[in-house]
Amino acid sequence: MSVTILAIESSCDETSAAVCADGKILSNFIASQAVHEQYGGVVPELASRAHMQNIVPVVDKALKEAGKQLSDLDAIAFTQAPGLIGSLLVGAQFAKSLSLALNKPLIAVHHMQAHVLANLIDDPKPSFPFLCLTVSGGHTQIVQCDSPHQLRIIGETIDDAAGEAFDKSAKLLGLPYPGGPLIDKYAKTGKPDRFKFPEPQIPGLDFSFSGLKTAILYFLQENTKTNPNFVEENLADICASIQHRIISILMNKLKKATIETGIKDVCIAGGVSANSGLRTALKETGDKMKWNTFIPAFQYCTDNAGMIAITAYYKFLAGEYTPLTASPSAKAEW
Repeated sequence: MSVTILAIESSCDETSAAVCADGKILSNFIASQAVHEQYGGVVPELASRAHMQNIVPVVDKALKEAGKQLSDLDAIAFTQAPGLIGSLLVGAQFAKSLSLALNKPLIAVHHMQAHVLANLIDDPKPSFPFLCLTVSGGHTQIVQCDSPHQLRIIGETIDDAAGEAFDKSAKLLGLPYPGGPLIDKYAKTGKPDRFKFPEPQIPGLDFSFSGLKTAILYFLQENTKTNPNFVEENLADICASIQHRIISILMNKLKKATIETGIKDVCIAGGVSANSGLRTALKETGDKMKWNTFIPAFQYCTDNAGMIAITAYYKFLAGEYTPLTASPSAKAEW
């Protein structure tokens, strides 16, 4: 039986729609919102308004690129949680209305689970069970995935996320929003061992980044007192050193997780998985540890409907449909 699914992602500031046919992504269109750059972060009210403007043309674009019409769809999927509630509501209500109008099943998807399953979009795919390091602006998790329907968090941040550490560090350096990609850019020409930043000693598989952010703040304050041009003169080395420490924290916990579980198929996911330093570190660490490593294509790293579509595909096969009474949630447990 052929299965065609339209998926909608609207958890933060990207409006995205994708069409999936039999587990293959035919289109994955994303409309970003540049309006937030001037505010140094996402403004929830502006995000939800932009979603309302973007969602119809984005869905239309995704259908046309896939060569599909509404009558070809077998189900409608949407991001239910977590995210900005106003943004989630736009996507959820649109998906519900379409489901009702077309009399097609509705499928709700957990955003973070979808990031993990983005690794199942393209070949080669990891084998079950696999571990996934999911790193974004709001989450840092190690997930054990035993099947598309069995995902379990075995380690997570106890305070701040790695993506937030990148962005807050960039802000301290005076870099514009979003600053994480800029740290990655400058780090490529810097010396990662020039400045030493502490690695938190957190037991188990959990992470912590609040202490690192504080250490970076004090480091910059101390050095700019004696040299106001310190950041400008040493920007590449500072970025490289910050990125090196964040990545080493992530890799050390991931190594510990593979040793404890015995799992050798290892993936990364989430917006920070687009970071070139992290992608290189996973490959190099995987070679040393004899892992089978997997990294999603760039378009499936940041928030996108393609990952919602592939997750919905497996839910559809299992008959996991969602009632029209379902509500989005800013925070939701797995």
